Amino acid sequence: MTEPTPAEIVEINRRHAEKMARVKEAKDRLIASKTIEKGLLMVHTGAGKGKSTAGFGLMLRHLGYGRKVGLVRFIKATEETGEIMALKRFGDLFAYHTAGEGFTWDTQDRERDIACARRGWELALGLLADPAFGLVVLDELNIALRYDYLPVDEIVAALTARRPDLHVLVTGRNAKPELIEAADLVTEMNNVKHHFRAGVRAQAGIEF
Repeated sequence: MTEPTPAEIVEINRRHAEKMARVKEAKDRLIASKTIEKGLLMVHTGAGKGKSTAGFGLMLRHLGYGRKVGLVRFIKATEETGEIMALKRFGDLFAYHTAGEGFTWDTQDRERDIACARRGWELALGLLADPAFGLVVLDELNIALRYDYLPVDEIVAALTARRPDLHVLVTGRNAKPELIEAADLVTEMNNVKHHFRAGVRAQAGIEF
């Protein structure tokens, strides 16, 4: 492949600038047409890694603007993760509750898991009702719904009835169709490749 001449480079750059100008004009029109501002109901689901991690990133973004965030963790183990330790440095801007007593395969007690899920939902309702919060994250709530620890109709009704400016994120695999239908934003994490299958254990700073 021969190198373009100086004149050809000038022409390539000119066409590129014209193309990018058209793209910018189209993007500007699209952005200008979006005029609604509202609290969003968001769902992170799918078999891939990163659902909760993305949620923590969203909380950090919110905290960066000095807005208060609340987190209720369903199902997962009670140990503190790197994200929790970091977010606690924001003091009163960050409210954190752990509802679960570990993964379902660890507890092996359905009635106890149901009681934990109900306690977590009661904590979540308290956060949803508090006007000080701008974002509430319900981590792994989808798992509690998947195992029917909580009635999906009750959860969807409460989330859709929240105050108009409150953002809520629900994470976890196998999101219920009812929740997906009610949500404003749904992101599915796909598992393309995972180091765990190659024998690599969970590591601090990566998985927790």
